[in-house]
Amino acid sequence: MEIQEELKARIVKALKNLGVSIPEIVLEYPADISFGDFATNAAFLAAKQAKKNPREFAEQIRAQLLENKPNFIEKIEIAGLGFINFFLSRRFFAENVADVLKLGGKFGQNKLSKGKKVLIEYTDPNPFKEFHIGHLMSNAIGESIACLYENSGAKVKRMCYQGDVGSHVAKTIWAMKKNAPTDDKAAYLGKCYAEGARAYDENPEAKKEIDDINKKIFARSDEELNELYEKGRSWSLEHFDRIYKTLGTKFDYFVLESEVIDVGEETVREFLKRGIFEQSEGAIVFHAEKYDPKLHTRVFITSQGLPTYETKELGLADKKFRKINPDLSITITANEQDEYFKVVLKAIELVFPRIRNKVEHISHGMMRFANGKMSSRTGNVVTGESLITDIEKMVEDKIKERGFDEVTKKDVTKKVAVAAIKYSILRQGIASDIIFDADKSISFEGDSGPYLQYAAVRANSVLEKAKEEGLKVSAKNPDESAGLLERKFSRFEEIAARAMKERAPHQVATYLTDLASEFNSYYATTKIIDKENPHSPYRLALANAFEIIMSNGLLLLGIEVPEKM
Repeated sequence: MEIQEELKARIVKALKNLGVSIPEIVLEYPADISFGDFATNAAFLAAKQAKKNPREFAEQIRAQLLENKPNFIEKIEIAGLGFINFFLSRRFFAENVADVLKLGGKFGQNKLSKGKKVLIEYTDPNPFKEFHIGHLMSNAIGESIACLYENSGAKVKRMCYQGDVGSHVAKTIWAMKKNAPTDDKAAYLGKCYAEGARAYDENPEAKKEIDDINKKIFARSDEELNELYEKGRSWSLEHFDRIYKTLGTKFDYFVLESEVIDVGEETVREFLKRGIFEQSEGAIVFHAEKYDPKLHTRVFITSQGLPTYETKELGLADKKFRKINPDLSITITANEQDEYFKVVLKAIELVFPRIRNKVEHISHGMMRFANGKMSSRTGNVVTGESLITDIEKMVEDKIKERGFDEVTKKDVTKKVAVAAIKYSILRQGIASDIIFDADKSISFEGDSGPYLQYAAVRANSVLEKAKEEGLKVSAKNPDESAGLLERKFSRFEEIAARAMKERAPHQVATYLTDLASEFNSYYATTKIIDKENPHSPYRLALANAFEIIMSNGLLLLGIEVPEKM
């Protein structure tokens, strides 16, 4: 990062010496690494102002830069119609390898968000319903964005908001009254919800009964319903906790809808008096289109007097900023909630103007399956737990011939399965739908999370073997054959910073896949452990640096590396 800033400053100075300036200097990585380590189109942007041909002006900029060339630059070339390409020196790359070894787990960190408090709300499953694949997507994306912010120096707090009141609860409890619980409580609740939801849509009498249950749950007025409610909520939350543990997520705050509903309702009724909300056919609504023609009207309190999800969001926003008061609050949901959140954010802007610029909604696509639907407990929903279980079984079968003891096998199975799922979610832009291919997700040989883990484990095994043979790691005697690998190391810091700024974990995933491929090529063509070769300690330094960067990068994706694979 420091080198990029220095290069930008030198380009700004060169332009100034030539009598021109541009608003921003952009440095990019050339698609083909043979064109250098950085490239800029500054000559194109400034040529018109200078009244020069872009290539001719690029040559003048180059001449200015070469007058006092820093030692980290090997050469500067002009390409095409005026691109300026910078090639970093071997000395720089060797020093960068030494920095990786010195910083270890801290390599790749930056200070872009230092001093900021960032609250990230994600996953958000509802008690009384099953944890589905959409929650898995939100969890993987939210955890990675949280890690990226932590890597940038922010103090990050993780929050999970769970809907323990509402019509979905009433539908489940309606069916719970008719069905005895089974041993698998999560599956039991999922089936009860499916039965209640179906009855609500198809049976007018059942709809009336469920609406009545919903009112009584809000009022806490029926002892039998209260008992079923407490049991169901407890079963759900215990089930969710087990999944979070598997996924490696530790939330700082769990907030239930029942904790924010009263504040939300008070807020709506207060701002009804101020004209932000309006009465409509017995309900209280927000005509968001009055403030933005692209928005629409939503109900905040029903004609039955029951607060909706929108009202609870106001209560949640109030709680977030009273209890935590972050500099930035990010909520992550599926993109099917985009229009809903646009209206809610407009309401928050009007009701809590001081926090509107601190609130952000990030949405993700949906998960589909390459080979049809995988196992499902309820028959119509693929649960998050069933997907994890299916992938764990596939991983266990894949490693069964490797002779691991039971403890190691369990650890490898869990970490590899989680990596397979998380990488599949994070490998492309989060706004896109993903096609989940179970077989490809667990591959040790391609574009997958396990492939990256395996590359890190391979590098670590090289280091262990070298230690047994008495060879030490050293970055003092660079090896000319390692250019491409070294050059890719130098990009990690910038990739991690950009991924945070753009909320784009896929940039880290893409970089790590490319890096793993380069290391595997190096491993296949280079004898790393060789007591007779004076460059062997440096080759070991490369393996060590690779293992550090790969592990650090995977942690930004919420993925751990097992000791063995």
